[in-house]
Amino acid sequence: MAKAQHKTFVDTCPCGSGGPYAQCCGALHAGQKPADAEALMRSRYAAYVLKNDAYLLESWHPDTRPDRIEHEPGTRWLGLKVLSHTVLDSTHAEVLFEARYRVGGGSAVRMRERSRFVLWNDRWVYHEGDLIPA
Repeated sequence: MAKAQHKTFVDTCPCGSGGPYAQCCGALHAGQKPADAEALMRSRYAAYVLKNDAYLLESWHPDTRPDRIEHEPGTRWLGLKVLSHTVLDSTHAEVLFEARYRVGGGSAVRMRERSRFVLWNDRWVYHEGDLIPA
């Protein structure tokens, strides 16, 4: 996996685990394999917070991966809540989550998504997701 191409230091992991970044999502951003789809999803949220585009792209299945990540200017991520993690079989899983963010000085927005993950080349990767109206 790609190492972060930025110099952001984070004490507490942005994924909401409460643990230190270096031992949580930071380890995954540095190349450790995620244990399951939920760990990957949390690490991808942290990568969005930290704008670690290389990790986001490498943790995305090549069949659905975009050419680049586009961040809306002024977006500030406010928090993540994992609502469920469902193992469908040995190579497929879903994670339902809610993320909160604010763009500029606007109101906070809740985004709810059911993300689908696959075990590909012995590593969990994001495949696709569906936004769910709040």
